[in-house]
Amino acid sequence: DVVVCAPFVYLPQLLDALKGSAAAVGAQNLSDEAPGAFTGEVAGEMLADLGCGWVIVGHSERRALYGESDQTVAAKAARALALGLRPIVCVGETLAQREAGQTLAVVHAQLDAVLARCSVAQLAGGALAYEPVWAIGTGKTATPAQAQEVHAAIRQRLAASDAAAAPTVRILYGGSVKTANARELFSQADIDGGLIGG
Repeated sequence: DVVVCAPFVYLPQLLDALKGSAAAVGAQNLSDEAPGAFTGEVAGEMLADLGCGWVIVGHSERRALYGESDQTVAAKAARALALGLRPIVCVGETLAQREAGQTLAVVHAQLDAVLARCSVAQLAGGALAYEPVWAIGTGKTATPAQAQEVHAAIRQRLAASDAAAAPTVRILYGGSVKTANARELFSQADIDGGLIGG
């Protein structure tokens, strides 16, 4: 499956350009607010009206630059699901957190917030994405073993909530994926695809 997630203003053009193709269209964010007076926000209802099927939730830049908390990300994921949008929910640690040995604790906390609002079966309709913040656009890449370790831990956390649905959740890797490393990354047992920006 291929999903192209574009900035809001380009979504109509993209939807038109990809009409009839195998690629789906998604947005890069949505508001966690219900309908109301939220000037400047882009509601999930708007995305659904356009014909968007997917939306990225909790991208590391949203977390780092715009202060989105784990609870905000969870609310956005729940909002997307309630509107029939398929969320791509991002989790990942910073370099400081990795060096402090906090990778799994951080990722589990981010995931647990989402699981408090959304079931594993619901998440299986979309995707999760592990994006180590230190490897996004930096040229640094988690080794396939490092990435697989976190992906396996995510899968185990999902299985603790719903053992039957956990294997069906797609877990993508995002972090300087390129032609030179894609094959080895995607050959790992729990890496189901890529969240690729560049």
